[in-house]
Amino acid sequence: MIEIGLIGKKIGMTREFYRTGQSVPVTVLKVEKARVVQLIDKEKRGYNAIQLGFGKIKNSKLTKSMKGYFAKKNTEARRILKEFRVKDLSEYKEGNEFGIEIFKDTKFLDIKSKTIGKGFAGAMKRHNFGGLRASHGVSISHRAHGSTGQNQDPGKVFKGKKMAGHMGDKMRTIQNLEIIKTDLNNQLIFLKGSIPGSRNSEVLIKKAVKNIKKLSIDEKIEILEKAKKTKDKKK
Repeated sequence: MIEIGLIGKKIGMTREFYRTGQSVPVTVLKVEKARVVQLIDKEKRGYNAIQLGFGKIKNSKLTKSMKGYFAKKNTEARRILKEFRVKDLSEYKEGNEFGIEIFKDTKFLDIKSKTIGKGFAGAMKRHNFGGLRASHGVSISHRAHGSTGQNQDPGKVFKGKKMAGHMGDKMRTIQNLEIIKTDLNNQLIFLKGSIPGSRNSEVLIKKAVKNIKKLSIDEKIEILEKAKKTKDKKK
C-alpha cells in the first residue's frame, strides 16, 4: 500500500510544542482522499500500476472524452488522475478509497512540489554570487556576474553557465520530512520544517525512498527521559 502516494494542498505553517518546551516549526498539508479509477495490467501495458483520482470537478468542465471515460468506469469525475507503479495488483480494487491512514506506520515522507516563481533574477540572487568589488575602479557593475567566456579557444560560453535568468517555478523534492502528527478526521498531516511552494499549492506526498535510521523527536524525548530516570535512581 505504501508504494502509492497522495496529493495534498499546502495550507500554511505553524508550530508544535512538546512537553519538554521544545518548539518545532511544522507545515500543514490537507490531503485529498484517493480513489482507484483503473488497474493497469502488465500484460496490456508492460507494467503493473494503479490510476488514482484526486479532487472533485464539475461535469461541465470535463471534455467529452473524459466524461465517457468516467461513465465507463462508473465512478465520480476526478480533477487529477495519476499513475503509481505497484508490484502486486491484488491489494487494490477499482472504487477503493484511502487517505492518510496509509502512512500510519511511516516516520518520514518525501514531498514533491513546485517552488514559488521569482521572475527574472540576477546572478547574485539566483546563484548566490558575491558580485564585484564595491570600490577601486568597479563602475556601475557591482552586482554583475563577471566573466562568462574565454579567449579565442574555445571562445564560447558553455551550456549550463550560471547566469541571470528565470528563478523558481520548478518542481523540487524535499526528502525525509518527519511526520510530527496526523489528524485523521480532517485528513491533515503536520510535517517538520518547510515545503516548497506557495499557500494552496498542490504537493505529492510519498513514503521516504531512502532507508534512514534517524530518530524522530518523540523517540529522542523518550531516550532523554529514560536517561534522567536512571540518573535519579543512581542518586
